[in-house]
Amino acid sequence: MTSSLEQTRFSVMIIEYPLFMRRLTFFNFKEEPKGRLLSAGTICVLDLVIRNGKIVTESGVFEADIGIKGSLIVEISKGIRDSANLKIDATNKIILPGVIDGHTHFELPVMGTTSADDYEHGTIAAACGGVTTVIDFATPAKGSNLLETIAESRKKADPKVSVDYSLHLVIDELTRQNFSQIKEVMTKCVQSFKLYTTYKKRGLMLDDLQIYRVMKEVSSRGGIVGLHCENNDFVERLTSEYLEQGKVGPIYHARSKPPESEIEAVRRVLSLAEFARAKVYIVHASTKATVESICEARERGVQVDCETCPHYLTFTIAKYEAANARNYVMSPPLRREEDLAALWRGISNGDVNTIASDHCPFTSQQKDLGKDNFTEIPNGVPGTEVILPILYSEGVGKGRISLTDLVRVSSLNPAKLFGLYPRKGTIQIGSDADLVVFDPKKKQRLTAENLHSRIDFSIYEDIKVTGFPIITISRGRIVYSDNQFTGKKGSGKFVPGALFGSPNVIAGGETNRVK
Repeated sequence: MTSSLEQTRFSVMIIEYPLFMRRLTFFNFKEEPKGRLLSAGTICVLDLVIRNGKIVTESGVFEADIGIKGSLIVEISKGIRDSANLKIDATNKIILPGVIDGHTHFELPVMGTTSADDYEHGTIAAACGGVTTVIDFATPAKGSNLLETIAESRKKADPKVSVDYSLHLVIDELTRQNFSQIKEVMTKCVQSFKLYTTYKKRGLMLDDLQIYRVMKEVSSRGGIVGLHCENNDFVERLTSEYLEQGKVGPIYHARSKPPESEIEAVRRVLSLAEFARAKVYIVHASTKATVESICEARERGVQVDCETCPHYLTFTIAKYEAANARNYVMSPPLRREEDLAALWRGISNGDVNTIASDHCPFTSQQKDLGKDNFTEIPNGVPGTEVILPILYSEGVGKGRISLTDLVRVSSLNPAKLFGLYPRKGTIQIGSDADLVVFDPKKKQRLTAENLHSRIDFSIYEDIKVTGFPIITISRGRIVYSDNQFTGKKGSGKFVPGALFGSPNVIAGGETNRVK
């Protein structure tokens, strides 16, 4: 849906802002959104001013200064005159809205081990890559209360996170109790849910009727359902055949999960979404045909968004023939060159809506649990810290996407999709001061030594990017600068997502509605 800002070159916006208890007027320009949160003539000592940078929003690129007071952006204009406690000279630098990583797995128990990054180290890695909000997953134990599951996840996360976070709720079984709790969960804290069409042996899979019921219930209340799409029976059969033949290397992980297993499941859940009239998103799309199927469903009126990940934009199935192939095992697996190219095209033309990391790292020792059997390799790779440099260096730098495309898929769209906009995902007056000062000329090799995950290797070891964040600001606090994490454990906040059609929160106020 086209916003009023996109429809007209100039508009006047009136907002109620409880923090300052006054009615405010500011001007928005498509190319250069300018204005002040404080009325003209107000004496204000700003906490931070970023000067001389090129600001990138979904609408374009323009030069201006940004004034920050407390946790908020309070002024955007050229030559801010207010005194400030701290000034950043961003000459020849790009100012981006903080990245929203809508798919992380911190402290995730899986396959007899636990992902290596907890909420502390995972959000440190995020901050050092320009990510200012992560959305992790609350996964219930069998028979547990959904509200208690969310409370347990927050109990783990709140004391550790250094950037803001939200949660998706996994539903891995459909009982009368947890189905009845969906309404209360959505009212209180979570508007997005994740379902699996696979992992039956691990107890995660729902059948088609259960998926349909959850879709219908969540959609009727203004929420959204994400889906991990693979055909369980097909994958299990192929896996058994390879093991019976003694084919146990990492390449058979990929061959047991061919593109067809993803594509069939995607088409099936899109049909279910059509029946349920539900809003859904397909997580970690990895194939050309998946994107094509999503486009076809949209033409039929299905409300569907599409996510992909940096590793699908960087590597191909050839990595499973390498000596360190175990390190690249994730699900879905890496695909063909034609799929990689199609995903980049999808970002450029708007068919792929968001980029998220699916950050779920394991150490070499953990990966070695499957050295003799691909089915025992913990599935997952790191990624939250490289979203921005990969999108810029491999995307913008190589002419595959534009700067506005980058902002759209990494910040704006995930903020809108998960009910965080306009508090997050954009650079505008009254939004959280979640910002990245990005040096488009900085060269950086993505080695383990230069990254901040707790694993002892980097799957991006051989990649040298041009363009890297040099400062990350989370709600007005500098959490990363000069290659050093400068944030504080526990300083991040839980940010609940607003339901579609309900009041959305902007900087503590309730002024905008999700379109």
